[in-house]
Amino acid sequence: MRKRHGAPQPPLESAQKWNLYQDLQEKSPQQLHRRGSKRDKIPVSSVLNREVKQFGKKYMFDGNAETCWNSDQGSIQWLTLEFPHTVKVSQVQMQFQGGFASRKCTLHGCSKGEELSQIAEVYPEDSNSLQIFSLTEALLDKLKITFEDSTDFFGRIVIYHMDVLGEKL
Repeated sequence: MRKRHGAPQPPLESAQKWNLYQDLQEKSPQQLHRRGSKRDKIPVSSVLNREVKQFGKKYMFDGNAETCWNSDQGSIQWLTLEFPHTVKVSQVQMQFQGGFASRKCTLHGCSKGEELSQIAEVYPEDSNSLQIFSLTEALLDKLKITFEDSTDFFGRIVIYHMDVLGEKL
């Protein structure tokens, strides 16, 4: 049986809660989604049929229960968040579509000028529920989440909600 490191946890108290992605939007809300991928701060491995207007990465963070990021097929999918300043990450929240979830997510992070190193491994359930994973706090400028071992035969991942919570330093 696999160790359930990062098993779903209760949400942070509202006083501690700070959405790191919201800070990216506040930094330059128009640039983040209107410009091409060269300027984008959230690269992803793929988008289903390259239909970014319907299945793009921005839909993971928009708070709308009707929209989602849908990856194309492939054995491993990923996303990378680059923060405008150093942050202390303490929690990751994900809501998959059942049947298109990842059985294992590896989180890598680094500070500016450093190489990515593994900070956590979490094992989400194949369900439609919001899953909350508390992490050992890590100081980061970049966070890469790799979705491995998809429950979908073709390796697609569908995420309706993603939040990275912590503190701005």
